[in-house]
Amino acid sequence: MKIFKNIPSNLPKNKLLNQVEFPKDLRKLNSSELPLLADELREYLLYTTGKTGGHLGAGLGVIELTIALHYVFDTPKDSLVWDVGHQTYPHKILTGRKDSMESIRKMNGLSPFPSKSESKYDAFGVGHSSTSISSALGMLSASDITNNEKKIVAIIGDGAMTAGMAYEALCHAGSLHKNLLVILNDNQMSISESVGGLSKYLSRIWSSKFYNQLREGGKTVLRFIPSAKRFVKKAEMHSKGMVAPGTLFEELGFEYIGPIDGHNLNELVKILNNIKNLNGPILLHCVTTKGKGFKPAEEDPIGYHAIQKIQPLEKQNSKKSLNNQRKKYSDIFGEWLCYVAKKEPKLIALTPAMREGSGMVDFSKKFANRYFDTAITEQHCVTLAAGMACENMKPVVAIYSTFLQRAYDQLIHDVALQNLDVTFAIDRAGLVGEDGPTHTGAFDLTYLRCIPNLIIMTPSNEDETWKMLNTGFYYKGPAAIRYPRGVGPGSEIIKDNTKLVLGKGRIIRKAKQPKISILSFGACLKQALSLADIYDANVVDMRFVKPLDEQLILELAKSSNLLVTIEENSISGGAGSAVAELLNSNNLKTSILHAGFPDEFIDHGNVEQQRMKYGLDTESISKTITKRLEII
Repeated sequence: MKIFKNIPSNLPKNKLLNQVEFPKDLRKLNSSELPLLADELREYLLYTTGKTGGHLGAGLGVIELTIALHYVFDTPKDSLVWDVGHQTYPHKILTGRKDSMESIRKMNGLSPFPSKSESKYDAFGVGHSSTSISSALGMLSASDITNNEKKIVAIIGDGAMTAGMAYEALCHAGSLHKNLLVILNDNQMSISESVGGLSKYLSRIWSSKFYNQLREGGKTVLRFIPSAKRFVKKAEMHSKGMVAPGTLFEELGFEYIGPIDGHNLNELVKILNNIKNLNGPILLHCVTTKGKGFKPAEEDPIGYHAIQKIQPLEKQNSKKSLNNQRKKYSDIFGEWLCYVAKKEPKLIALTPAMREGSGMVDFSKKFANRYFDTAITEQHCVTLAAGMACENMKPVVAIYSTFLQRAYDQLIHDVALQNLDVTFAIDRAGLVGEDGPTHTGAFDLTYLRCIPNLIIMTPSNEDETWKMLNTGFYYKGPAAIRYPRGVGPGSEIIKDNTKLVLGKGRIIRKAKQPKISILSFGACLKQALSLADIYDANVVDMRFVKPLDEQLILELAKSSNLLVTIEENSISGGAGSAVAELLNSNNLKTSILHAGFPDEFIDHGNVEQQRMKYGLDTESISKTITKRLEII
């Protein structure tokens, strides 16, 4: 936890921001007042995020762009479609949610991402990357059919632009020639060189009415001479390509404008006013600085991408001391990677843009030639690993549960169908807390369990995680190890090559006169043991969801009145469903009770609040068990 010395500790006195509740209030301001409003908005964002935690760096980087968009466009009639949503805190502040910002990420508070159910200014709900252009094009196409005249703007970052889905949408939009504006928020300088006077000049020229009237007039004159028209088009593209990186977008059918300084409000307003009524698809390239206006965030954009709420120094030190004793599951995975890679030259590690979050920083430095970050390309990442396995290598794919959903076809068709030796280290499985439904790993056991050839493991602690990673890696075929976010219970890790017996659970507690047997899958063992003390129940750490320990389950079913399954996954189709299917196939009538996620999306809040709300805390499960015992 960093100590933030420069974040305001008192509510800033914002003269202009206090006058702005909604974008209509913003448009009453003189354009000369907008830079001061940007300063006030940046300070207010620092203050509120310091109180709540959350995504900071991206929001600081789009302060000016957010103001300019709401100033020029008639929102919410015109729609702003944000990609991913990390950068939308300033948007929320300017769209009627300013006084609620301290509730963000809390149970029953503001969503950490845009949400259609929260505000009419949130045109599309997001949380996963690279969806903005597709959804914006869909809105625009529907609006054209219904003759609903409106402007649609998609705002996408250069990181999100690495995904194939973004280019699929660009290709389609270019072919339809819709009046779609795509704003590329380039905060890593990964596409363009630095912004200079010539670039600004060209941006003004390319967005001006005179230049575009000349272009359209030329098209009209040359429409009867196709060869001349093609020549002029190519000449225009190559001349622009000499000084700007827009040729790719021009080839896809977009009129490219930029790069422009995304922190120059006057420039942004002028150019947006120039291009908002132009015809055809346009891509405006804005260069911004992630964390702009807060020096620590500018210098460390990765570390300040998101922050925890600011605690008093003594609490920070206390928390730091506690966490030093307990390792995060992602750190355990990172240590395991380095440990095994020293002995196994065939190990290759891959991740789709999740190096830091997945604990792979050390591996990427020590084994650089065996480390592959594919950017935000989950589908490509999985199939890339499949190709490596075809060449007798042993790839390990580190990916979050919620993002593995995006590569489901590749997992089935490219890996499992061919029974390839690929190991999946699935992080953030189950409850993730404040990031809410878009990031909760609620479905992986369900969507993995039906795939042939794949084995699935659910560790209950740190040492089990290490052993299961060994088991999956040395298994000849596809294997998945799904583990939760954050720290484990604090078990000692024995760092060796020990592997588990495939499909065998372990009995943790034997009851004296058991009426109940509790089958725990993964991170729910603590609740299972607490329940066992109440009911004198057997407790089994199941370890494997596939293959199940069928012999043990059948024995317990025959000797118990009630089987209770506990998992941090959707009940529908999850591990408990696998147990029920086993009982049914063996014609056993033992009563079975499932504890897991109900058939709804998991709202944001801290993990303990989520457990209570969705019935996964000890007290809630106990009440359900008591009711069931009354009727069996």
